[in-house]
Amino acid sequence: MNTSLPPEPTLASANPPLPRPRVRPSARFMWSHPAHVIAMGFGSGLSPVAPGTAGTLWAWAAFGLLQRWLSPGEIGALLLASTLVGWWACTVTARHLNTLDPGNIVWDEVVAFWAVLWLITPASLSGQLVAFALFRFFDAVKPGPVGWADNLWHGFGPKGGFGILFDDLVAAFCTLLLIALWRFFA
Repeated sequence: MNTSLPPEPTLASANPPLPRPRVRPSARFMWSHPAHVIAMGFGSGLSPVAPGTAGTLWAWAAFGLLQRWLSPGEIGALLLASTLVGWWACTVTARHLNTLDPGNIVWDEVVAFWAVLWLITPASLSGQLVAFALFRFFDAVKPGPVGWADNLWHGFGPKGGFGILFDDLVAAFCTLLLIALWRFFA
């Protein structure tokens, strides 16, 4: 017969830590860490209305400037570097905000829309506007594969940071697929 008693509860097990409250993003928060500045799209994520749309508009304007100084190959390299740096920035910022996929993190929209613009170039202003509208539709509504991608990876580590980016990359793919089909059949 086993007469040993269960271990005494420790202070840590008797009083589990309280969950940290969510942090409200602000300009002060954004400037407190380089990752926050990047993840929040250099301030576009602080928009009180539709920060994802504001981030996508910022991406569109920034891409227009980048095109003036960089070749398509250099933009491709910048896109790859921005994705990797963005993965880090989204991971850090989500953890600091204590929110799995904060709406104020817009670097996912920036990188994904840069990919769309890079791959449809050259495109007229109306073609870019169609790309913008399609991308925002896929990113906001999250139909089919975008919704699947949005639910795939969550957490406060690198997996969660990649998950923040992944659904927007899938939205970019869906946007590009529709544009390719439109060009093929038009």
